[in-house]
Amino acid sequence: MQVLMSGLSRNAPASFFRRIRILFLPQGSIFYGWWIVAMAAFVMYLGSLFWMQSYGAYAVVFNREFGWSMTLLSGAFALTRVESGLLGPLQGWMVDRYGPRLIVSVGLLMLGLGLLWLTQVETLPVYYLVVFFISFGISLGGFHTLMVSIVNWFQKHRTKAVALAQLGHSLGGLSVPMLAYGLEQHGWRMMALVSGFTVIVLGVPLVQGIRHRPEEKGEVMDGDSGRPISTNVGKENNEIPSASWKDALRTPAFWLISSAHGIALLSVSTVLVHLIPHLTHKLGMGLTEAGLVFSTVSIFQILGIACGGYLGDRFSKRLICVYCMIFHGSGMLVLAFFDDYLMLIMFAVLHGLAWGIRGPQMVAIRADYFGAKSFGKIMGISSLVVMLGMMGGPLICGLVVDHFGVYRNAFISIGLISLLGAVLFYFARKPDFKVDHEAK
Repeated sequence: MQVLMSGLSRNAPASFFRRIRILFLPQGSIFYGWWIVAMAAFVMYLGSLFWMQSYGAYAVVFNREFGWSMTLLSGAFALTRVESGLLGPLQGWMVDRYGPRLIVSVGLLMLGLGLLWLTQVETLPVYYLVVFFISFGISLGGFHTLMVSIVNWFQKHRTKAVALAQLGHSLGGLSVPMLAYGLEQHGWRMMALVSGFTVIVLGVPLVQGIRHRPEEKGEVMDGDSGRPISTNVGKENNEIPSASWKDALRTPAFWLISSAHGIALLSVSTVLVHLIPHLTHKLGMGLTEAGLVFSTVSIFQILGIACGGYLGDRFSKRLICVYCMIFHGSGMLVLAFFDDYLMLIMFAVLHGLAWGIRGPQMVAIRADYFGAKSFGKIMGISSLVVMLGMMGGPLICGLVVDHFGVYRNAFISIGLISLLGAVLFYFARKPDFKVDHEAK
């Protein structure tokens, strides 16, 4: 036994590094798909830090300086989610037609210019226009566009690749205290100015390396030299048949996943917009201190992403999502009833892990169910449903806090609705496509 254990201890590190080498260096050099993942992570970091996850901090500043209510500030965020959802089908077609590199480049340029425009805001109508412009840029240069490329570059390691890309979004949340400190020390106009130039100078040149499909670099999915280059192959090659967007819409799974995803984003959007205002108003925290609590969510989101990439490639993504929705709901209920620091950490654990583990599954489960060929269109149409959750959370909370002065009832409602999302994911069974279909 001692000899056996000694042999295992000597072989374990070698086995681990061998798996890592096969994953990242399948043909002796770094698979180009992983460079695309790194570029996607950095782009998501920029959008997350400079707007999506820092919106709550900006909302506090605008509420203090201009006296705009949380309903109005939440409404701006919600309207941009409507824009993102309505843009989704057209965006999916554009990405499938022109490739992600061009679309991401245009999106990042709009994001950078929008942040520069933000420095000139003095009135609420202009603020709404600026937020709409920024959101348009983030939609084009963000999650949906980047995921189309990753889905086409990976199949065996798809969930891991998506998880690593989404790590950029989490790291953006982890950096929010830095931006909140800048808002307090240097003012929001200076921070918007620096953010805009950073996006244009660093982001736009970087994404020129993004490629739509492996064939453009003379490679194949996952860097597996034994895999045919064709992306429309049958089950005999271990490839998932690709359904057209019309076939996908005929399945219950499409609507169940889209609805459950929207419910998940009900809690996510609530936290993005209202956690920092909740902490500053109810607990009397300073902006930087509230940003540190917010970053705790990101810490556990990162841990969740690390687990989600591993779990999603080995276990049922559908059941993983069920448990994550239970965590989302439980976290919102904890936030509703408790306000001491220990329970805030409990909320951060539940919500952060659920968000991190579930996030990569949202892309991977659709790719597993419907294939990669029409993925852009399928994700785009799905966004029409998902946007209802993204806009609903901020609006519900904004109206409640302006009317009652507290968030409790809103958090309770969102927590209970999240538990319904678990039921929807449970019944989202994989459709059986007998043959490949030509995407239309």
